[in-house]
Amino acid sequence: MRRVIDLETVLPGGDGEHAGTGQRGPAGPDRLPNPPGYGWSNYDTIFTRSDDPEAPDVNAVTDTRPPAERAAELVQLMDRAGVVKSVVAAASNKVTAEVVQAFPDRFIGFAHLSPYDGMRASRELTRLVTEEGIGGLSVAALYDTIPPSDRRYYPLYAKAVELGIPVRIYTSMPYANDRPYDLAHPRHLDQIAMDFPELTIIAGLSGWPWINDMVGLLRRHPNLFCDTAAHRPKYLGKPGSGWEQFMQFGNTLIQDKVMVGLSWGLLGMSMEAIIDEYLELPLKESVQEKWLYGNAARVLGIE
Repeated sequence: MRRVIDLETVLPGGDGEHAGTGQRGPAGPDRLPNPPGYGWSNYDTIFTRSDDPEAPDVNAVTDTRPPAERAAELVQLMDRAGVVKSVVAAASNKVTAEVVQAFPDRFIGFAHLSPYDGMRASRELTRLVTEEGIGGLSVAALYDTIPPSDRRYYPLYAKAVELGIPVRIYTSMPYANDRPYDLAHPRHLDQIAMDFPELTIIAGLSGWPWINDMVGLLRRHPNLFCDTAAHRPKYLGKPGSGWEQFMQFGNTLIQDKVMVGLSWGLLGMSMEAIIDEYLELPLKESVQEKWLYGNAARVLGIE
C-alpha cells in the first residue's frame, strides 16, 4: 500500500471547512434568505455525492459526537487507505486544535483568521501555533470576500514567515455566485510571493480554471506549491478537461511542486477510491510517489 499525505480532509459530522452550503457572509436579523441557486446554495448544483457506499456523509449535521471521537473514526478511514497524515481545517480553530491535540502524529491543523482583525489576528496566530499545536494558516478569499493579496492579510503572512509555518491559499473560481469569479485568481499569489519570498505558499485547488497561469507561477516562484483538492483525479488526465498543461508539467518540470488533497467528504467517495484514481493517472511511478507523499512530507516538514 502506498503512503499518502492528504492536504484536505474533514471530520465525519460536518466540522470541515467545506461542510454545508448554507448562506455565508454578512448576516443580520433582517437579512433575507438567498434565492435558490444563488450564493453558497449554488454549490448544491455543482457538487453531488457519489453512490459510493464506503463514503460516510461528512455533512451529517445530526452527528453530535465530540471532535476527538469523530477524529478517531477519521483515523480508521485513513489507516484503511494508507493515509499517514492529513491537513485539517475545521469550522473553528478550537475544533481544529482539539483534533490535532488528540492525534498529533496524524493531523496538521491549519487555522483560519480574519484579515479584518489586523494585528489581533497576528497575535492569535502566534498563540495557536505556540500553545495549541496549529501548524499552518488557511486563507480563503472565498469566505473573506477580499483577494488574498489584499494588504489586510499581510500581518498574517509576516507572522507565518516568523513562525516558520506554511500558508495554504484557496486558489480557484468560487461557485458561490454572489461574489466575483476571479476573487482567488492565481495572479494574486504572484504579488504575495514577490513581497514574501520566504513564505511557503500552497495554492489550494491548483488554480482551476486558470491552469496555465498556475503552472507558470509554480515555475516562477521557488516557495510556491499546489494541491489538487476538490477535483476528481480521473478528470485531471482526460483530454479536453483543461488540465493538459498541468499534467504535462506535473510529470516533468513541476513534479516537485504538486501535492494531493483527497477531499473525500466533498466528493462523496472513499479515500481508497480517490487514491486509486490518482494511481491510474499517466504519471511516472517516481512522480506518483512525489504527488501522493514525498512533496508534502518535504513542504510540511514531516520528514
